Amino acid sequence: MIDYYETRSQPITRVMVWQAYQNVKSNKGSSGIDDLDWDTLDHNLSSQLYKLWNRLSSGTYFPKPVKEVAIKKKSGGVRKLGIPTILDRIAQEVVKTHLERIVEPQFHDSSYGYRPKRNCHQAVERATQNVFTHHWVIDLDIKSFFDTIDHELLMKAVKHYCADKWVLLYVRRWLETGIVQQDGNYVDRVSGTPQGGVISPLLANMFLHVSFDKWMEIHHPRKPFERYADDIVVHCKTERQAIYLLKEITQRLSYCKLSVQKEKTKIVSLRGASEKKYKRSFDFLGFTIEPHWFRTKSGCQLMPRSVISKKSVSSVLDKFKRVHKWRKSIEELAKELNPVIRGVINYYCKFWSYHTQDLWNQLNKRLKKWVKWEKGLYKKAALRWLRKKYEERPNLFAHWKLVYP
Repeated sequence: MIDYYETRSQPITRVMVWQAYQNVKSNKGSSGIDDLDWDTLDHNLSSQLYKLWNRLSSGTYFPKPVKEVAIKKKSGGVRKLGIPTILDRIAQEVVKTHLERIVEPQFHDSSYGYRPKRNCHQAVERATQNVFTHHWVIDLDIKSFFDTIDHELLMKAVKHYCADKWVLLYVRRWLETGIVQQDGNYVDRVSGTPQGGVISPLLANMFLHVSFDKWMEIHHPRKPFERYADDIVVHCKTERQAIYLLKEITQRLSYCKLSVQKEKTKIVSLRGASEKKYKRSFDFLGFTIEPHWFRTKSGCQLMPRSVISKKSVSSVLDKFKRVHKWRKSIEELAKELNPVIRGVINYYCKFWSYHTQDLWNQLNKRLKKWVKWEKGLYKKAALRWLRKKYEERPNLFAHWKLVYP
């Protein structure tokens, strides 16, 4: 009889490995340097998981190098991800599940990124609420955060919260695992934790919890902040507070071997008065938080609001830029575009939808251009054709419930 709760020198059971496999598979993901994909793994699943458990539970598990993959950033340039093999991701999930159970209750209430039951909307909503009472904001950007995390300081943080030797053993091995670059060259890693690993977000949260969240709680408890991974916003009452606190934060991060990206880090004055000219808005998680005149019973008042950022609008429109050249029926067009449209609506229209009106008007213009090309109609005739289609099937495109053509 197989004992699924059997342990060896390390307290890791087969059940832990099986549950980790299920969690990782639900997120899918590509293969690593060994080219082992999910179909191949599932074909010989029992044997593969047994070997992984055997190595993990005996302390003989060593991860393979991660595969470097470059993806384009919305702000320009590329972000380099490090993709572990599927079996290494399962092993990371085993440790992550155990470690997260210990450290998650310790994390700061203002930390939102990569945490259970927390999301971007909560962070944006809290940031908008804090702007009502704090007119100054520090929009903080950490330079190459995931690539510059100091291994020794990170291990010190992990050890502070979890003394399990097997956790420390495998976290250390993952941190020291090298990278196979896109040209095939192998490079040792001396700092950082690669984006793309299952356990990397948790380790990054632990590092910033100690180096920033806890430090703010002790030294600046009256200054609210929101942190989503390494995206940080800090609120202040006055210009003087903001200047002083930015200097303090810069020194603190430097002590933790991190640096502030000076070109992107800025002080923002949403409603505060000053002689010096400051930016009047800031971007946070795809939204722009800015002051806006609202009409109330007591007259017009300047109050903060969150709207879709210009960068986000450009990113969304990039997905629709060649729509007019697609040679498909309008039903096929809607079937292909609607998942993207619904995703945009679900994310950016969470609080209110009117601020996305220009975006949907732009999409309708591109649909009208598609009608001109596909049906051979002039401008007004194309618009009439599209509006007739709207009258027949008003739910054909998901955004038509917000802005009709």
